[in-house]
Amino acid sequence: MTASYRYDVEVLHLLVSPAHAYFGRAREGAADVPRTDTDHVELVADKGIVGDRFFGKAAHMDAAVTLIAVEALEAMAAELGTAPFDPLLTRRNVVLRGAHLAPLLGEEFALESRGNLVRLRAGRPAHPCAWMDQMLAPGAHKAMRGRGGMRCQPLSDGILHRGPAVLISPVPLDPESAGTPSLLRPSRLP
Repeated sequence: MTASYRYDVEVLHLLVSPAHAYFGRAREGAADVPRTDTDHVELVADKGIVGDRFFGKAAHMDAAVTLIAVEALEAMAAELGTAPFDPLLTRRNVVLRGAHLAPLLGEEFALESRGNLVRLRAGRPAHPCAWMDQMLAPGAHKAMRGRGGMRCQPLSDGILHRGPAVLISPVPLDPESAGTPSLLRPSRLP
């Protein structure tokens, strides 16, 4: 990765959960599974976050680590007229402040925290599921479209810490747009 741009960000939450909580129909309720909001996580190249539900799963090798900008959740809560959302309910592994994520899709980038560098490839958007209407607020599923974060493949082993960090990007980012929904696909309408 040839890094050209550096952005100060903050890692607010690091979620590790050994099992899925949102399976089946929302009316049946979420599964009661342990989850840890930890001070640091260990990433293994091409496998994910040690101890997480996606670690080493073949179907998730290119999308084992999920990131979301807290500004997206703040904007959604404001639009829906609700209290602030608990970011952990989105089940994203890494919650960042100050990270404009959409331009990173398809790119290799890095997060540096406490002298540790973790390289990632942003593979695809982390689309919201219908559970968001039950877990966050009615209308959250629709409001989260285009700003549900992204799914990434870890390209290097390393430790990611909560707190101040630097996002190293090969493309320019606009941190002020972190909460703005991205267009998922161009409209076919005139």
